[in-house]
Amino acid sequence: MNMATIVGRLYFAAWLAATALSAGAQAPAPATGGVYTCVDAKGRKLTADRPIVECIDREQKILNPSGTVRAKVGPSLTAKEMADIEAKEKREAEERNRTAEEKRRDRALLARYPSKAVHDQERADALAQIAVVVKAATNRLDELAKQRRTIDEEMEFYKKDPTKAPAYVRRQLEENTQSQSVQRRFIGEQDAEAKRVNERFDDELGRLRQLWAAAAAVPK
Repeated sequence: MNMATIVGRLYFAAWLAATALSAGAQAPAPATGGVYTCVDAKGRKLTADRPIVECIDREQKILNPSGTVRAKVGPSLTAKEMADIEAKEKREAEERNRTAEEKRRDRALLARYPSKAVHDQERADALAQIAVVVKAATNRLDELAKQRRTIDEEMEFYKKDPTKAPAYVRRQLEENTQSQSVQRRFIGEQDAEAKRVNERFDDELGRLRQLWAAAAAVPK
């Protein structure tokens, strides 16, 4: 017996159990046995005293001895169909969660910024804090530039052979060069941060305009 046959029989056994439960839930079991009937993939009308394996992929009717329909069962789902359903349910759940999270963020955004004036003020405050830091770094860079001029004046005496300059002067020159590089890099990082802040506030403002308009349209 190959693996496909084994899996097929296992699915059919599970389907039989599900069929029994489904039939029992839809109608009370009669005193006499029911008859299963269906039309298979080849168009044949089949009947049996139990679920019909040839119709596992389609609906089957359970008839009373009188010929009336007692219940309907199936179709059974294949492993792929079950996986597809689970994947669809997962996508739907993720979409619901995403939508709920967006609504939560919108409520929080609207509560934080009830008007454009409030939003503008917070943008200005954030940029002002960055400007203070940049100003301090710029002042430090100016100080280093002055120190560098003094060092360069001393190095003039050793212009032909800088290696003959005193060790402390060469050390000052190296430290000054490194410090200026650090300050310039820091200022560049703060400029980039200011750009990110403006982009964030611009994005928020676009969404807030929609939220403010929607809130204004709600009857008071």
